[in-house]
Amino acid sequence: VVNHQTSTRALAARWLRRGVLALLIVALTAAVPAIVFHPSNERDWITGQGRMPHAAFNGDSVLVRNVRNFSYLADGTAIERYEDRRYDLNAIESVWFIIAPFDADRRGAAHSFLSFGFADSSFVAISVEARREADEEYSLVKGMMRQFEIIYVIGDERDLIGMRANIRNDEVYVYPIRTSPAKVRTLFVQMLERANRLQQDPEFYNTVFNNCTTNILDHANEVATTKIPFSREVLLPGYADELALRLGLIDSNDPIDVVRQRYLVNERARQFADSSDFSI
Repeated sequence: VVNHQTSTRALAARWLRRGVLALLIVALTAAVPAIVFHPSNERDWITGQGRMPHAAFNGDSVLVRNVRNFSYLADGTAIERYEDRRYDLNAIESVWFIIAPFDADRRGAAHSFLSFGFADSSFVAISVEARREADEEYSLVKGMMRQFEIIYVIGDERDLIGMRANIRNDEVYVYPIRTSPAKVRTLFVQMLERANRLQQDPEFYNTVFNNCTTNILDHANEVATTKIPFSREVLLPGYADELALRLGLIDSNDPIDVVRQRYLVNERARQFADSSDFSI
């Protein structure tokens, strides 16, 4: 009995040491990049993330520089075009929540972004992205290791939606959000101001805590009457539409499957790919 008890204690001690060692390895793995790497805007960036936008406010008007408006060849080659566009903040009317799952069959991992509509039927999208260097591929793991910076890409819907729907063939859902024009304006201004700050003070992207959906959540909670909680649907943004529907943010009372079918835009994105009516 004594020998058995001694053996059990020795085994438990061995597993405890292994557990402590594993925790130390995890801690060091997380700590080393934090010490060694520092965010920068001065790198050789991939196509589409080379220029950071900047917003210059003048009363109720804002001039946004470097609005991305790329077009794409059938093989995915981008024809680069950046524009300066002026927006009337008094004319802002709506905001749309856009989700593009990376895998239609396992929709948890996804990209999400917003698009803002104006009285003249123009739209501008804002997409928070992991900013990658020319030789980097996106990785959920690397995204937790301070390997990517973060960028607010401001662009034309034909570019940001069309590229995902028509070139990458991702499913793209565009949901109308139920809120007031005043809150939409505040949300838009806040996102532009954060884009400006990132130009001066770069940050690292983080797969869990500083990504496309968490930034939208932070901005939305600045204007929300009831705070939106961090949840499974935020961690797995392919399901974020379920959370938005449950909270009454998506302008529909139908079940999620019906709502998804209604606001899946791929067919229309293909149909109007070369039309001036793409966003209408």
